[in-house]
Amino acid sequence: MTRAKAKKATHGKQPGGKQAGGKPPKKGLPWFAWLFIALAIAGAVVLVRIYPMGQPSPDNLGKPRAAIVDQLYNLQPNEAFIAEVTRELEEYGFAVDLYQGDEITVDFYCDLPSHGYKLIVFRAHSGLLGGGDFYIPETVLFTNEEYSTSRHPTDQVRGRLTMGAPGPGQPVMFGITASFVTGSMKGRFDDTVIIIMGCGGIALTDLAQAFVDKGASAYLAWDLSTLLHYADEATLYLTGQLCSEKATIKEAVDSTMHVKGPDPEYEAVLQYYPSGTGDKTLEELVQMEFDAGDDAGA
Repeated sequence: MTRAKAKKATHGKQPGGKQAGGKPPKKGLPWFAWLFIALAIAGAVVLVRIYPMGQPSPDNLGKPRAAIVDQLYNLQPNEAFIAEVTRELEEYGFAVDLYQGDEITVDFYCDLPSHGYKLIVFRAHSGLLGGGDFYIPETVLFTNEEYSTSRHPTDQVRGRLTMGAPGPGQPVMFGITASFVTGSMKGRFDDTVIIIMGCGGIALTDLAQAFVDKGASAYLAWDLSTLLHYADEATLYLTGQLCSEKATIKEAVDSTMHVKGPDPEYEAVLQYYPSGTGDKTLEELVQMEFDAGDDAGA
């Protein structure tokens, strides 16, 4: 640093304003360099605005898109499950987005329909409101956003949000209800297949009907509590039946129950809703054409 300063001092101007000997003073970048920088920045802004988080990149344009919502990642991650389900979906022809852990907030659920996904796997806690022998006839899907009385006051007052803990000693989190799906989510799940891996996702049909009212073509879930390792294994098998085997919804559900059986502890059974979707394949339900090179059904 001292050496540089000394050198600079010897290159001042001589009396009369003439430049002393040595290299001429450095000038700023030429105009065309600044133009190039400005164009590069503008291009980056355009890319961010066209392809925000959760939106297709240029490589995935035209592909139907699927999402894995792994709300359980912080508590019980299963990277092998995520990798295998992603592989099944991608080989079928989907571009797959993964959301995990603290990304799963109330606002995340609110914006989810606007991304245009055609299949969504919810690896998330769910269940009926209440505890012990007391239950309220309402299905809840958990977020990873810690509960606060001051957050989302309008949705809380309207009964669209509730609070609950997945188990004893667990933090209390926000949960979304059927009325949140129909009243607070932005956009629609047009022709989207919904898979709920949590407990009691179809013990009642309120949440299933809410997703269908929001445009979903089919809703698959378990009718009672499930062990997570069982739900992971059964959902992976189910995904393979829908994607690799090109099975109809009924065939895929029946095969899953035949091969994997009900939940070994709670005897939960996989079901689908509405009943009229049973004879349709995944490709028919999402109503999109897959690329000819993809491994989709004809």
